[in-house]
Amino acid sequence: MADNGPQGGAPTIVPTPLRNHPITRSQNPADLLNAATRLFGGSVAASPLAELCDGDHELRGVAAHDFAVGYFASPLDVRVASAAGRNRGPYFINIGVSGAISASCGGLRATLDKATAGIANPGDIQELRPLRGQRSRFLGLRIDAALVDQEFAALTGRPPVSTVRFDFALDLAKPKGRAVRLLVRSLLEQLDSEDPLFQRAELQRSQLRCLVTALLLAQPHSHTGDLHDGPAPGYPRSLRAALAFIEANLTEHIGLDAIARAAGCSTRTLTSTFRDRLGLSPMSYVRNLRLDRIREDILASTDPVGAIAYRWGVAHLGRFAGQYRDRFAELPSDTAARR
Repeated sequence: MADNGPQGGAPTIVPTPLRNHPITRSQNPADLLNAATRLFGGSVAASPLAELCDGDHELRGVAAHDFAVGYFASPLDVRVASAAGRNRGPYFINIGVSGAISASCGGLRATLDKATAGIANPGDIQELRPLRGQRSRFLGLRIDAALVDQEFAALTGRPPVSTVRFDFALDLAKPKGRAVRLLVRSLLEQLDSEDPLFQRAELQRSQLRCLVTALLLAQPHSHTGDLHDGPAPGYPRSLRAALAFIEANLTEHIGLDAIARAAGCSTRTLTSTFRDRLGLSPMSYVRNLRLDRIREDILASTDPVGAIAYRWGVAHLGRFAGQYRDRFAELPSDTAARR
């Protein structure tokens, strides 16, 4: 397995990625499109840009908490959009393994190959066309928006006030881009390893967090200036007290008045502090944290989704399902189906 491509070029990605994780290999391109939708948890809708073409269509892939990665080999031209009803979809990174793809996204165009990756932001529509009818081979990596928010907060001390939107084309031949590519390669080797240690979700998540952090630092985006400003100052005492109270009582019904009492301030001051420091209201923070914990429990246990939700203080399952879909771009039942 070579570490470098031709002299002066980008380093070679794993030549046979995800070899132990076949999903479909078919002469029918519809099988590829349907398998891709399943792999990415229904967060995207893929459709052909022209008539369905003959040839071999192959997909290998792995889906786990916060991410999914697929290896695609196909001559098919496709349009990839967030699935209907998704308020906030995931990020996608497309990286060439062999051949090249003409890609467009939000009016921007790039040729994706081993030296250039493409990053699609939540809600973006991509059009991917293999050049000259090639059976291109590329990797598609889905990263949940919540994980990007989390790693941004770890770097700055606060979550982004709006969705982080990356520039489309990522140059993998430059030093920062090579770091991202190296971490992608490491993640693939870990997923392909037959050592049970590397199949542990904790290690996979740690590797993915490193990749997201590198992406935030390497690729220009809408909040790059916040990273240059360095970590935010420490939270005031009232906010620390409020966050500690929420953490300790997350499984109970929590109201704004109770949080304000724990923080020792008025509800108005509390709300203003949360918006200034965290970019959202106190009750939105409670909801998001509760949803994050529920998602972790769904993936880590075989308990029914309803039982897990009630355990974390959810009173209305119907409303919960809609909030869960808005945050993670899939229903709780979709998450449970992958465990």
